[in-house]
Amino acid sequence: MQENRNIDTNTVNYLEEFKETIHSFSPITKASWDLVKGIAKVRNVRKGEKLLLHGHHAKFIYYIAQGTLRAFYIDDSGNVFNKNLFLDKEICASKVSLLRGIPSFLGIDALENSIVISIPFNQFSAFIHENDDLKNFYIAYIQNIWIIEREQRELSLVMQNATERYQALLRKHPDIEHRIPLYHVASHIGITPTQLSRIRKEIKNADLQHM
Repeated sequence: MQENRNIDTNTVNYLEEFKETIHSFSPITKASWDLVKGIAKVRNVRKGEKLLLHGHHAKFIYYIAQGTLRAFYIDDSGNVFNKNLFLDKEICASKVSLLRGIPSFLGIDALENSIVISIPFNQFSAFIHENDDLKNFYIAYIQNIWIIEREQRELSLVMQNATERYQALLRKHPDIEHRIPLYHVASHIGITPTQLSRIRKEIKNADLQHM
């Protein structure tokens, strides 16, 4: 696994990519984009850095320009469990904490050197209420990511076998196994590291047979 990735600090490009991501859900006007851009902050986040601690109130949503963030929780015995991974061009947040204004049950940290765009949720929420185009984006995002994609992921745990889930993840993020430890990949698709090792070996052997 590579320990460091080259980080491009071209802020303008990352903000443009963020704008394109917003437009992929619903178009917004230049005036609305200027509002969002005005509260956006591009940050370099080092591997292992915590963006949100358990028990703290979430204040930001994070657009991942480059890298991998993890949302995780810790049980009463101190065991850490991954809830979800968020990769390039995805948005990460502790949704319940943001929406209900309560301490977060989740922590968020970086699994590799990353670049994120942080957006203060309270200010963004105010913009949503004042601008219909931002409201349309917000609704479209919730429908597609928080509802549809979440349901599809839950269904995949039942309808797809572990190999199919692993291959689907590789199609979406071909380089993920070179970026983060494999036990995080295993956790993300709901299997053990031992199971993932066996699946990877089976796929490799099958590829060799077809050469």
